[in-house]
Order: sequence, then C-alpha cells, then structure tokens
Amino acid sequence: MTTTRSSTPSGTMTIGEIIGAFATGEPPLRIEAYDGSAIGPADSDLVLRLKSEKALQYFVTAPGDLGLARAYLMGELEVEGVHPGAPRDVFGSLEVFRKTMTRTPDARTLLRIARSIGRENLTVPPIPAQEVPPAWKRVISGLRRHSKERDSEVVSYHYDVSNRFYEWILGPSMTYTCACYPEVDASLETAQENKYRLVFDKLGLSAGDWLLDVGCGWGGMVRYAARRGVRVIGVTLSKEQVEWGRAAIEAEGLGDLAEVRLQDYRDVPERDFDAVSSIGITEHIGRKNYHDYFSKLYGYLKPGGILLNHCITRPDNAGKVKAGQFIDRYIFPDGELAGAGTVHVEAENAGFEVLHEENLRPHYAMTLRDWCANLVEHWDSAVEEVGEPMAKLWGLYMGACQYGFEHNKIQLHQILAVRLTDEQTWDRPLRPWWQP
Repeated sequence: MTTTRSSTPSGTMTIGEIIGAFATGEPPLRIEAYDGSAIGPADSDLVLRLKSEKALQYFVTAPGDLGLARAYLMGELEVEGVHPGAPRDVFGSLEVFRKTMTRTPDARTLLRIARSIGRENLTVPPIPAQEVPPAWKRVISGLRRHSKERDSEVVSYHYDVSNRFYEWILGPSMTYTCACYPEVDASLETAQENKYRLVFDKLGLSAGDWLLDVGCGWGGMVRYAARRGVRVIGVTLSKEQVEWGRAAIEAEGLGDLAEVRLQDYRDVPERDFDAVSSIGITEHIGRKNYHDYFSKLYGYLKPGGILLNHCITRPDNAGKVKAGQFIDRYIFPDGELAGAGTVHVEAENAGFEVLHEENLRPHYAMTLRDWCANLVEHWDSAVEEVGEPMAKLWGLYMGACQYGFEHNKIQLHQILAVRLTDEQTWDRPLRPWWQP
C-alpha cells in the first residue's frame, strides 16, 4: 500500500495512516491530507484532497455520504481529475475504496486513532446553507410527512432554484425526467421528444381527448399533447415551474388546449379524463401513500381510461425505501423509492389492470450524462446564477445518479395500466400499439 506521512507528535497517527489502518488494500484513487500524509497511488488521475482539519471534522461527525457532501460543498474537500459539473468517474473509485475499508484495527490501534483525532474534532463544523434539517426535526416543526403543506415545501426546495439554471442543465425541452434514446448517439433533445412521443402513443391519445398530467414540471408533456389537439391539465407544486410553463404555453399559442396549475394532485376537481400521465412524481409521494395515490388517479379516469406511471425505482422490493442522508438533506427531502414490483402491485390493488411494463434504466444513465455535459458547458454561468456550492451540489447529485443507473443501484420503470369498464373489459389492440 502506497502511504506517505509527515512528522506527528509521538503516539499519534497521520490521516493517511488512519485510513490505512482500516483498509485491506490500496485505494483506487489518491487521498491527500492537510497534515502532509497521503494514501493511494501517486500517479492516480483522481485525487481527494482534505484541505484542513475541518474536513476531518465533517467526516468524523457525519460518516458516509453526508460528511463527504458537507466537506465538498464547504470547500474543505477538493476533487482533482473530474469537472465539478460531471464527477461521475469518482463514484466508481469511491465504491471500490469503501469495499476495502473492512479491516477492524486492534484495540491499541483504535486507541491511537481516537487520540490522533482528538476531542476537538468531534464538534460539528458549519453546515452548508443548502442542507435541510433531518427528517425528525422536520416532524417536530409541525408539518406531517407528505401533508399537502410539507409536500409543497419540499417540492419548492428542489424545483424553485432558478428556471435559468434548469434551462442550462435540461436544455430547450426543460424536461427533468428520463429521456428515451431512439439510438445510442441521439441528442438529448431528440431523446426527450421521443420520450414524450412514447408516453403519448402508449396512452393511445388523439385529438379531442382529455389528459391530466400529474407533476407536470415545466409543462413538456402538456405542450406535446396540446400540439396534437389533446386538451391537457397539468399540475405542479412549483411556482417557478408554473410561471415558466404558462409562458411557454402562451408563446406557442396553446392556451385553448393547455393549462398548467399550481395545485396539489389531490385537489384536482375534474373527473373522467381519457388518460393520466404521472411522470416523475411517485418518488415524492411516500411508499405508504402509494395505494391512496393510485386510487386517486383511478378516480380521475373514465372507465376504459389509461394511466402511464413513469418513476425511479429500486432494483428490488425487499430493501429500504427511505433515501440516504445526502439525498434526504440536499436533493429530495421526504423522497422514497420502492421496487417496480411494489409499484405494480399497488396500481393493481387500486383497481388498475397493468397492460405493460418496461425498464428504461440505461436511458436514464444517458440522460444524466447529457445533463452533466450541459452543466459543464454552462458552468461559469451556473455558478454566477446560483452560487458555486449549489452548482457543485447538482453536479455531485447528477454524477452519482448517473453511476447509480449504470450499475443497477436504481432503475426507471414505466407502467401502463387501464381502468376497466364496468364489464371488466378494455378496448385496446391485442398487441402493443406503439413503437418502442
């Protein structure tokens, strides 16, 4: 194992030595510390640099991804070898590194480690301004988890950042969900247009039909359907999304057919829709609310109406549903993910018959790749618009998600389901009526 050290007081250990005490092999990247020590190959393209003792404090007081994120956003941890807007490559090395950190040092070494860290480093340093309180504090604040008021707050936290910032990341489509690439080398815009085409065709929509788009974002699906003569209501809890979406509808002259509302999906008064699209909202509603959610969407549809649910899932149905600390504190507060099988079952238990299901996992990895490339291209402008910590946060989040989709840590599933008629039938072709 390649480890370097600087002089330390007698009996204490350097940061490099402390890491080495837990490692069973050499890290796949270089780690350099403020005390002059280092561990890992000297010629590594990837370098993590702990700039000061505060970096150690972040790791000690919040082990794992939360401490890493805090140190990185506060500028106490530097990452060399990747752009902050597209840091995907570092996550594979970190995963390999974590797998080597399985050794349990003997009691004498543990005592030396504790003495080397010192009590002064057990104090929590300043927390990044972008971090929300932990879930238990959010409960104490008085807002019940997934109440309408709390859902509105967390959606606003994630989406009301800056429309201009999102334009730079998402591109002209302003579509913040998985694209569907018709070819490997297709552009992001082509892939997003193809995704909307796929949803539209799966729903079997045609001019004169009535669509409800739940969690409509900036209105991409709303406008796509309206251009083809479909009446559409889109609902979102983000004020900035509504502002942008309404302006886009007006600019395209679609106001007679399309509407974007600032409204909770539970409060839509209309009924008897021909179709409901739910694109990227199930992640926000909470696992315990799946049945109520799908029951609500069932009630919006006329008999024979169709639902398409498009959401991020876990690769299995046996594990936890709550997000890790980093995601919960910085990206999707209160967000939860279940497996595709769970989504499937809950849709059926609400009364739907599932007609089709497919996994678009590779497509989301490619989507995130292209979003990161957009952030890199507009990095200076993004930093000026939202500040460097927020720009770094989004690069960190999207890069990690890209790696996660590539390596089956998360998936993206579309489920197509029908509300049966009173006679328990549905009027659809015998085989898929859409092109993949």
